[in-house]
Amino acid sequence: MNLAADLAKRSHCVKNQVGAVLTKDTRIISIGYNGPPANTHNCDEEWPEKGCPRDSRNSCSLALHAEENAILYGIKNGTQIQGATLYTTLSPCIACARLILSSGIKEVMFRHSYAEYKGLPNDEGVEFLNKFGVRCFKLTE
Repeated sequence: MNLAADLAKRSHCVKNQVGAVLTKDTRIISIGYNGPPANTHNCDEEWPEKGCPRDSRNSCSLALHAEENAILYGIKNGTQIQGATLYTTLSPCIACARLILSSGIKEVMFRHSYAEYKGLPNDEGVEFLNKFGVRCFKLTE
């Protein structure tokens, strides 16, 4: 989890910095942090005061989430992520939860609640994952 927190510091997001680490058999297999797709621009450079434009759900309209980047980077490099454990500094949103489930990740460890960050009534991503057999655990500091 400490590595995920360190990775979050690499994010160029003005609103929230999130890091993620995928492990398998006690080895790091992929990493990611929230940010825009390659060959675009960084939010803190383009919109340093308020961040990038928001979408209809008041989320970033440009960036990929840390979990998405870790999964995509692993797949891009031919890494087998099925059966992996994901460590992330913020619990997965529902869209990331669907990607986590579909990619075969079996366990998610998180530090902070996405619902609390967004002011939502519940962590629907965590509930979704638990419902379909992906174990999720909130780690304390």
